[in-house]
Amino acid sequence: MARGDLTVFEEFANDLGEKVHNLDSDTLKLVIVDDTLTPAADDATPTWGDYSANEVGTGGNYVADGITLTYAGVTRWEEAAGVGTLDADDVSIAQHASGFTDGYWGILYNDTAGSDQAIAFVDLGGPVSEVDGPVEIAWNASGILTITVS
Repeated sequence: MARGDLTVFEEFANDLGEKVHNLDSDTLKLVIVDDTLTPAADDATPTWGDYSANEVGTGGNYVADGITLTYAGVTRWEEAAGVGTLDADDVSIAQHASGFTDGYWGILYNDTAGSDQAIAFVDLGGPVSEVDGPVEIAWNASGILTITVS
């Protein structure tokens, strides 16, 4: 389970229909933001640019524009029995004395050229602090998100 609840932006359904995302090959990132702006599922056209002014500081082990998701331990995108699943390795930001102290939200977005469309956000139960210890985001065992055909 993630640190908190994962919410998919409603616009993501439209983005899939318009071929904005290739979940099997696009570069996906998770960026940490503060609580200045609270994301909502019904944000009209959510992009990384909508939240970028609220990104936490990058003085420690966190990098600007977010952490690129990795897929060493999982299959990135697969379909089985009418269920498509997006998954990635869990995210870990190591403790650092110069790190951020004000993380509230993780924004999952597509960083592929020409797109910075946001996919979902996770409530970190903030404030979380890289100074106080590692920041761990463990995705649900069933995947980051699933799409079921019915």
